[in-house]
Amino acid sequence: MRSSECVFCSIISGKETAAVVYEDHLVFAFLDKRPLFPGHTLLLPRSHIAEMGDLSPHETGHLFNAARLLTIAVKRASGAQGTFVAVNNKVSQSVQHLHVHIVPRNKGDGLRGFFWPRKKYQSFQEINEIAARISEEMRKISESQ
Repeated sequence: MRSSECVFCSIISGKETAAVVYEDHLVFAFLDKRPLFPGHTLLLPRSHIAEMGDLSPHETGHLFNAARLLTIAVKRASGAQGTFVAVNNKVSQSVQHLHVHIVPRNKGDGLRGFFWPRKKYQSFQEINEIAARISEEMRKISESQ
């Protein structure tokens, strides 16, 4: 199902133009029109999926294998030293269609990692409590799959 108002769905369907770098039956990749650096690629599922949690296990594996391959291709094609791979999951998504950013990177390129403030845990007890809650939720999710 495609969203008629989603710009990424319009690109996939050919209604909007984009510099396509890869596509197959499940994923579609093209150059970002406002790149951080030349070669900045967006990879997305062909299906209109807003969040990573809505992907099936098969789609997830396929998407991230394509991301793995694109990191190699983008690095080679741009002559970069490496790549930055990122996914905003709902919050901070400029388009509400799941997409993976693959950005060529070079040492000293001026891009500063994460711009938000980091905070330390207040205690090992807090760390252990949060880790236990996440582990328990993972157990529940795994059992329901």
